[in-house]
Amino acid sequence: MTHPAQPKASHFINGEYVEDTAGTPIPVIYAATGEQIATVHAATPAIVEQALSTAKEAQKAWAKMTGTERGRILRRAADIMRERNHDLSVLETYDTGKPLQETLVADATSGADALEYFGGLAASLTGEHIPLGEDWVYTKREALGLCVGIGAWNYPTQIACWKGAPALACGNAMVFKPSETTPLCALKVAEILIEAGAPAGVFNVVQGMGEVGGALVTDPRVDKVSLTGSVPTGKKVYAAAAEGMKHVTMELGGKSPLIIFDDADIDNAVGGAINGNFYSSGQVCSNGTRVFVQKGIKEKFLARLAERTGNAILGDPMDEATSFGPMVTENQMNIVLGYIEKGKEEGARLICGGKRADMDGYFIEPTVFADVTDDMTIAREEIFGPVMSVLDFDTEEEVVARANDTEFGLSAGVFTKDFTRAHRVIGNLEAGSCFINSYNDAPVEAPFGGVKASGVGRENSKEAIKHFSQVKSVYVRMGDVEAAF
Repeated sequence: MTHPAQPKASHFINGEYVEDTAGTPIPVIYAATGEQIATVHAATPAIVEQALSTAKEAQKAWAKMTGTERGRILRRAADIMRERNHDLSVLETYDTGKPLQETLVADATSGADALEYFGGLAASLTGEHIPLGEDWVYTKREALGLCVGIGAWNYPTQIACWKGAPALACGNAMVFKPSETTPLCALKVAEILIEAGAPAGVFNVVQGMGEVGGALVTDPRVDKVSLTGSVPTGKKVYAAAAEGMKHVTMELGGKSPLIIFDDADIDNAVGGAINGNFYSSGQVCSNGTRVFVQKGIKEKFLARLAERTGNAILGDPMDEATSFGPMVTENQMNIVLGYIEKGKEEGARLICGGKRADMDGYFIEPTVFADVTDDMTIAREEIFGPVMSVLDFDTEEEVVARANDTEFGLSAGVFTKDFTRAHRVIGNLEAGSCFINSYNDAPVEAPFGGVKASGVGRENSKEAIKHFSQVKSVYVRMGDVEAAF
């Protein structure tokens, strides 16, 4: 009997499931048990060609529809996604290993929010009229054309929607390549869009590793590339896209600071640190993995943090009581365990966790290091696992300088009761998505993205519309033309 996670076929192109078993088999491993639950095949050159050519063709008619018509389809897709939230959440848990307690509220729901939000915006995408005496200029917001989306493995449903919804709202077509680690969920997004009335070919999914991504990114028919991934991958994809003068959005990693002042509410600050380090078992790009705690509350903070971290329930992700899941793969688990060993070697003080959990699957205990210094590896490099580094600080000026001393700049957070200080500190931090007395909220209404090595462009909000459309300006002369001869 096939596992319920096995999709009908590997790819979704031109409105239907498509298989080509000549492609390299990609095993789908359930992170909670280590067992193989499905197989998909990487896209062959023929599959890539089919996806790009059908998307290119479908885009023309899609762009000619009114924004109202496109929006209605996206909003219908959002409704279907919400109706099926339970089944989609179960699939997300199979795909990623994240606990059902989390996927039920954070994944398909977030994808549906994006479809609804951009569906609502689609009819409002207008240009402007610029009067110039008796002459005038008008502008039109036009689709870019064919967009490629490349997903990461931590939020497969959400990322497909965060990229697909604004792209489609603007009249583009998309070919989306999920991470080879989590190939299942994006297929359901494509299926739901067709069911909601999207024309065949406007949203396609192809599977594969780096070479499939490379074939998509370098194809001359592609107008835009939107990637969520690591900084090294981002640099490669950005360079390849620049070669063809393509538009890009790069949503990359971080080593974000979370600054907790002496006057902060300790329980809220601990909650923020837990959300910013242990949600999705630490596999979130915006995580606040450098937690700077002012010395006056350091020991109190650490004691409360250790106590609350002890409440994490590791176990079967399909059990809604479980609040902490495994790493996505065995490889990712080993990378994170390597960082934990480095933290111990370099002299950080282990407060809790620090090892692989004694159970099936790729579980690592939630891990907290204290007395971490700025030069330690665990304070410099993105770990992408449940490892929190707690650093001490004395003054505001000092902590701002230290917080900014990183190549990254995705997120930053501040906990304090002094609101003047909160806004001042956030104003001085080099980061794109920031939080005051909170951490890791990502509503679709708010722009999301980083500065420095953490990326270019923004996802979500009205900002995303700018990244999936371009402006045409038209000068209209009402009188005669003057010329030199």
